[in-house]
Amino acid sequence: MTMTALDDVSTDGDGGQAGRPDAVGSGRGFALLLVITGFAGLLAAWVITLDKFKLLEAKVEGDTFTPACSLNPVVSCGSVMESDQAAAFGFPNPMLGIATYSVVIAIGMALLAGARFRRWYWLGLNAGTLFGVGFCTWLMYQSLYNINALCLWCSLAWVATIVMFCYVTVHNLRHRFLPAPQGLRRALLEFHWVPPVLWTGVIGMLVLTRWWDFWTG
Repeated sequence: MTMTALDDVSTDGDGGQAGRPDAVGSGRGFALLLVITGFAGLLAAWVITLDKFKLLEAKVEGDTFTPACSLNPVVSCGSVMESDQAAAFGFPNPMLGIATYSVVIAIGMALLAGARFRRWYWLGLNAGTLFGVGFCTWLMYQSLYNINALCLWCSLAWVATIVMFCYVTVHNLRHRFLPAPQGLRRALLEFHWVPPVLWTGVIGMLVLTRWWDFWTG
């Protein structure tokens, strides 16, 4: 399936530079992708936030709490939640996710309703997803090589953000909101599924090799 089939957009206006439309909407497929990935990230952030509160409550009461996703020494959500990296900005990271993933869901729902946004709006969404994927990459590195534990809900958020970023970028390339060589643009429009699949595959391989002895033992 080409990106054109996924993102059959509607536009407003005759356009600005190089024939770009003044405002661009999206096809149902792309809008649903934003809603689904936003919901996946929101679900992960919500569950982690609830478990974080339960963890803090248990500490106050002098008790212990083990999140349901803490399955073994490697897949240990509790270890990740108690790390310094889990509050990179001075508050629990999932609270940032609750806010940002909710925005993505709202944008997706607006697109399903026929909304059209201008170039600056799409570039703002691209910048936001770029920050999100960069932050997730940093958290992934910290999880694998410093915290030495893996959180399944965090992994869901990583994948959702990667898919979100890739398709927002391809959407903007399609409408020439982002500059790119024509050959690269055509390749990404035709094989839009390749970057997220490869990216997720690399993460899977890193997780596999990082704890190879544990998985095979």
